[in-house]
Amino acid sequence: MDPIENPFSPGAGTPPPELVGRDAILEQARRLLGRVIRKRPEKSMLLTGLRGVGKTVLLNEIKRLAEGVGYRTVFIEACEGKQLAQLLVPYLWNLLFGLDRMAGTGDKVKRGLAVLRSFVSALKVKIGDVSIGLDIAPQRGLADSGDLEIDLPNLFIAIGEAAEERQCAVAILIDEVQYLNVTELGALIMSMHKIQQLQLPIVLLGAGLPVLAGLAGESKSYAERLFSFPDIGVLSEEDAMKALREPASARGVIFENSALKEIFNLTKGYPYFLQVWGYEAWDLATASPITLSMVQNATENAIKRLDENFFRVRFDRLTRSEKNFLRTMAQLGPGAHRTSDIADMLGIKIASLGPVRAKLIRKGMIYSPSHGDMLFTVPLFDEFMIRAIPEFKRL
Repeated sequence: MDPIENPFSPGAGTPPPELVGRDAILEQARRLLGRVIRKRPEKSMLLTGLRGVGKTVLLNEIKRLAEGVGYRTVFIEACEGKQLAQLLVPYLWNLLFGLDRMAGTGDKVKRGLAVLRSFVSALKVKIGDVSIGLDIAPQRGLADSGDLEIDLPNLFIAIGEAAEERQCAVAILIDEVQYLNVTELGALIMSMHKIQQLQLPIVLLGAGLPVLAGLAGESKSYAERLFSFPDIGVLSEEDAMKALREPASARGVIFENSALKEIFNLTKGYPYFLQVWGYEAWDLATASPITLSMVQNATENAIKRLDENFFRVRFDRLTRSEKNFLRTMAQLGPGAHRTSDIADMLGIKIASLGPVRAKLIRKGMIYSPSHGDMLFTVPLFDEFMIRAIPEFKRL
């Protein structure tokens, strides 16, 4: 069992050796990409799901599909503390500059560059040490109002017209969409609304936590008519076993069925966790087949790996009051819990938990599947909280 030949790849957005159980999502993406490039209306896609279900992997696969059928792509990751415009502009500049170098007549691409220059006129966005488009005259009166919900749609229209002139299409992919603020999300939705009305060749593909559909609907009531929100969940037992069995088999290694069932039961079918257990079981095994006892022995290493990396990086961002909130959720057991139950467990008034709950939602640690209920966004985080803080204490 050569560790260098270990096929499993637990990482942030790292493609698994076998992408299984996502055929319906990828087929929906193929249809979307195919229709938009032919100027036929279709809803853009915003993937939703918990941490560790493979949303980023799917976005990257959709990016590959888009490029395979002639799309120019932009891929960004939203994050706390950075504006959408700052993230988008360098990539849109490269996109338009690339279109400008293509053969063809017309001035829509140069106009797009001028509109982009206008868009960033009040910003100091740079690629390395070079400012964006200082040698390009801005397009006065377009995308320069300072109102993102006015300017971003105008910029998208200019980019869509430039792509149409060059007989290609553009796919904008945004990961962690839930980190966009209300204005930014609203501006994106309005931009795609204009793009659909004009039937321009731009498609938006995003991914985020389960709160995303609600955030989009609150931002603009017509969002559900512009986007589909596929839910990316756990893998079935059959698909989970295939995700482990096929990569190992390609290297001449067999998993016993009892070992595969044990991993599925431990991971509950979450793709990231499957990669962790597969990786640790491979490294611990001395020879094929990988048995139930090998998996059981590897479980301690798998949990340690998750605790030190996947869980710990999130835990360390929490304040003491936030840790108390989450530890209480864990104490209440699996499933959704009402804020009132958490307050009762802590022995405090429910009103005092409001700010803590809001901060945890903004940090992407919990979400509300229904009014008053709270669930972890990170699978198995309740078990980690009990390991991290073994003794529960009332305040």
